[in-house]
Amino acid sequence: MLKARVVAIREEAIDIKSFELVGADEEALPLFTPGSHIDVHVAPGLVRQYSLCNAPSETDCYRIAVKRESDSRGGSSFLHSSLCVGDVIEIGAPRNNFALKPPRGPVLLVGAGIGVTPLLSMALHLQEEGAAYSLHYFTRSIAHTAFHSLLSERRFLGRVDFHYATEPDAVRAYLRRLLWNRPEGAELYLCGPRPFMDLVESTAASTWPPDSVHLEYFSAGTAALAGPRDSFIIRLARTGGEHLVGADQTIAGVLRDAGVAIETSCEQGVCGTCLTGVLSGVPDHRDVFLTDEEQAAGDKIMCCVSRAKTAVLELDI
Repeated sequence: MLKARVVAIREEAIDIKSFELVGADEEALPLFTPGSHIDVHVAPGLVRQYSLCNAPSETDCYRIAVKRESDSRGGSSFLHSSLCVGDVIEIGAPRNNFALKPPRGPVLLVGAGIGVTPLLSMALHLQEEGAAYSLHYFTRSIAHTAFHSLLSERRFLGRVDFHYATEPDAVRAYLRRLLWNRPEGAELYLCGPRPFMDLVESTAASTWPPDSVHLEYFSAGTAALAGPRDSFIIRLARTGGEHLVGADQTIAGVLRDAGVAIETSCEQGVCGTCLTGVLSGVPDHRDVFLTDEEQAAGDKIMCCVSRAKTAVLELDI
């Protein structure tokens, strides 16, 4: 756990604020790589993840951008309404599930809305390295475009394209032109709302190999809510005991209520914090953290969103 002091808060766009953090008591912050995120301990028991959006070469600070969500579960609402310059907060060390690979060809960064945050860090890094890249940024309007002034600077001329279109047909037409041909060695990095990401993925599928497309999800979207929600039993192999998980409950929530220690963070099937081994039974995966191969193996489960296809699921707890 690290302590960080808020030294600047900026209005970046409608409903989006950025927060600049430095080490409390002048302590150095750990280095990070493009695509990294940190845990922000908003309140006791309330942890949220936010991408670092500054360049990794800025070793004296972290910068995050937070969109105020209308259905906020406490994270964005608190940061927007209560966090002030001078406040000290607890954060986790940087982690990276969306790492930028050493470029072997041009890099395409495609983002929408607040999904631009990890891509901005990548763009700043690639700009400093003199690498071939382009950033394609979709928003509703200039007023909704975070970091518009920064990305409009002369150094980004010819590198950054803003797109103020949200109609699927208009977005699809542009993406077809952008992705119809994959240059040798090119890599695609994608972040944004789930419907947008699905659209980009489907458009790229015919010309971009799966291993050249890299994604960062901010939530599991409708996947966590889709499908049956039957009750099932979890059996704890090491600590003992059985517990019923009701249709409106999660495995993680039932474990907490039973006094069983389980670490959680995003509670949306994204971050991997609650990854738990499965010894028997068949998981019903509803996360976006595990790969297709890992989900097919059936020996792990994300306890915050996933469920069971069998009446009993035995966990390595």
